[in-house]
Amino acid sequence: MTKIAIIVGSTRPGRAGDRVAQWVLEQARARGDADYELIDLAEVDLPQIDEPFPPAMGRYTHTHTQEWAQTVAAYDGYVIVTPEYNHSFPGVLKNALDRVYAEWNNKAVGLVSYGVDGGVRAVEALRPVLAALQIADVSATVTLNLRTDFADFGATFTPGEHQGPALAAMLDQLLSWTGALAQARASAAPAVS
Repeated sequence: MTKIAIIVGSTRPGRAGDRVAQWVLEQARARGDADYELIDLAEVDLPQIDEPFPPAMGRYTHTHTQEWAQTVAAYDGYVIVTPEYNHSFPGVLKNALDRVYAEWNNKAVGLVSYGVDGGVRAVEALRPVLAALQIADVSATVTLNLRTDFADFGATFTPGEHQGPALAAMLDQLLSWTGALAQARASAAPAVS
């Protein structure tokens, strides 16, 4: 079965991302069309990049990077849940993306953002980074507005009725692209002799 990781892209205390990711996970699992799992970057030991070689070389020297590479490689696709911080996405998410390379290649990602304006600038900032990692981001996104999808300016997550169908559309595209890219991943895999 297709494996999809839902990545919580914020580690800030009091963040809304963990609640948003849990909502995504519950909605996704109810579909029964893939194996969905949560990865919370707050629980992953990734210090700032400390590898002596560029990630594209695949020569990971530190245990935490090797473990992260194995985690990323274990999935066929991803959903990234990100807030918008200062017209972009959090540094912890950039660090996680930049840490490894080949493990991301030829996979698809769906984006769920939140912020005062739905986190749309975080999504736009993510797209060129994802492209550089050869991750295909699907066009359907879920944008959660702090004014309408949360109460008490983020304290309580109350997604609008339209958000469920938006999430379903994004997951539909994600699974379609993940399946289409399976051949590319198989072709890129080194031959076993």
